[in-house]
Amino acid sequence: MSLTLVIGNRNYSSWSLRPWLAMKQAGLAFEEVRILLHRPDTKERILRHSPSGRVPCLVDGALAVWDSMAICEYVNEQYCDGCLWPADVGRRARARSVAAEMHSGFAALRTHMSMDIRGRYPERGAAALARPDVATDVDRIRSIWTDCLAASGGPFLFGGFSIADAFYAPVVTRFRTYGVALAPGLEAYSDAVFALPAMQQWVAASAAEPETIDD
Repeated sequence: MSLTLVIGNRNYSSWSLRPWLAMKQAGLAFEEVRILLHRPDTKERILRHSPSGRVPCLVDGALAVWDSMAICEYVNEQYCDGCLWPADVGRRARARSVAAEMHSGFAALRTHMSMDIRGRYPERGAAALARPDVATDVDRIRSIWTDCLAASGGPFLFGGFSIADAFYAPVVTRFRTYGVALAPGLEAYSDAVFALPAMQQWVAASAAEPETIDD
């Protein structure tokens, strides 16, 4: 096995965090190629690895797998014996559903609360939450977390860590960045995600990055 994951700036690239975290939690060994985003040569450099011109991209020998969900599904099938989804078929279907909802939705949250792990912007968060579209997105995420944790008992959405948690990990950082209030049970979930050694590694690397990207 010789895997390479092409990622963007750790502080800003929510799409890169998702498969990186899932692969780390699965104990997979892989190399990293970090390509700075929003630079004149960004797309050219990414295209050397990914036909989409976007990060993340997983390179496994001659095979390139782009898109964060596709990467997670590939490594889950090829290298993890299915361990990154719940074993129960019903819980697995629900976990896929909530991960896919995150993958394809929440446009207002993405636009007005972009990932910036180093930042702390409670005033901007309050202004964003005053928008009905952002408030609707945040309420829906709170509802997903509440329902999943009630059914599983935690500490993660489906008990043990899964791809669903990897997909909501960037949201966990956004809620801290923008001061989004959480009920105690949801705060405990947020803390559990942040406490993962792999997540701590990503956050520390984000803090060490010198680059900034203006909104």
